[in-house]
Amino acid sequence: MQDQTKLTDLKHQYRQTLLTDVVPFWMVHSPDFDHGGYFTCLDRSGTVYDTDKFIWLQCRQVWLFSMLYNQVERNREWLRIAELGASFLEKYGRDSTGNWYFALNREGKPLVQPYNIFSDCFAAMAFAQFGQATGNMRYYQIALQTFKRIMERRSNPKGVYEKSYPGTRPMKGLALPMILSNLVLEIEHLLDDTQVQEVVDYARQEVMQVFYQQDLGLILENVGLDGRPLDTFDGRLVSPGHSLESMWFLMDIGVRLDDKELIDQAKDIALDLLAYGWDQQFGGIYYFMDYKGAPLDRLDWDQKLWWVHQEAILAMLKGYALTLDQKCWAWFEKIHDYTWTHFPDPSFGEWYGYLNREGEVLLDLKGGKWKGCFHTPRFLFQGWKTLTHIEQSVN
Repeated sequence: MQDQTKLTDLKHQYRQTLLTDVVPFWMVHSPDFDHGGYFTCLDRSGTVYDTDKFIWLQCRQVWLFSMLYNQVERNREWLRIAELGASFLEKYGRDSTGNWYFALNREGKPLVQPYNIFSDCFAAMAFAQFGQATGNMRYYQIALQTFKRIMERRSNPKGVYEKSYPGTRPMKGLALPMILSNLVLEIEHLLDDTQVQEVVDYARQEVMQVFYQQDLGLILENVGLDGRPLDTFDGRLVSPGHSLESMWFLMDIGVRLDDKELIDQAKDIALDLLAYGWDQQFGGIYYFMDYKGAPLDRLDWDQKLWWVHQEAILAMLKGYALTLDQKCWAWFEKIHDYTWTHFPDPSFGEWYGYLNREGEVLLDLKGGKWKGCFHTPRFLFQGWKTLTHIEQSVN
């Protein structure tokens, strides 16, 4: 059992960092009140260094501020910021067939075609939350239309934008079933029970039976269409962060289904992944690994990224909250100490995203093409709520 005072302090740390540091940083520096949407390319101090707008980051920020409005406080300023992004996205974000672009310029003109289905996934999440915040059925319809397109494209996500040559080495990736395992719970209130069950069954089967390789004890990023590993760069690739994130998604599904076996399985896999992905020399979790130990084609493989460590913490917190496995708490403390020592910026607020292997800041930006207002605040919110649950169970 954990110490009550320590749990209270940890809960306060996560809550206060979310509400007095990270969220205010984005509220001050990110909104584009002239053209709509958000700036995400922010340097260390929050100064905008590029004005292009990346759809999945726009959507993630709409989701974040809508979620805070729905679940923390009916703060009108949070709703106003969510509306700034939602209105911009509704006006400019999709092509004529309803697929969401990858990038727009500041004014909303398309820059990059809708090749990336994850723009659509986060659009569905965003408009489901924003619809709940506003009570406007139009936004629910956008979420549902987008979800329908995702399911239609599921077997060929990139469509005409797929660059690999057809038939020579067909593969499928972990990312979409992983995202769907979270998305289906995010928009469950808009779907009928049959739709929810279909997606839950698909995501669970793909993640836990196809991409999880029991003989390796690892989750692969890509497998052949038959589910077998491929002895190639992409086929040997392991992303500990993606794998750990998918495990807390599956724990949430386990809670939804009241399935203790699934929760235990996801928790055990997460523990194995951490033992595998932890850098024994310098600490922290590797970005990418090759399950055979071969050289990688990802030159950033040994970097320490913010979201990887945040997802690992959530996997361990949820694992402990749901199973009381002390190994989860021991790993939580270890990753928590590394993460809170290395990533927060006490001078300018928010968190660094990219460290080198030794744990030194590699890029001091606070946002860019891949880092926006999502992982850090979601992590802090989920951590706060999970620690609250653990604290209450101790009483």
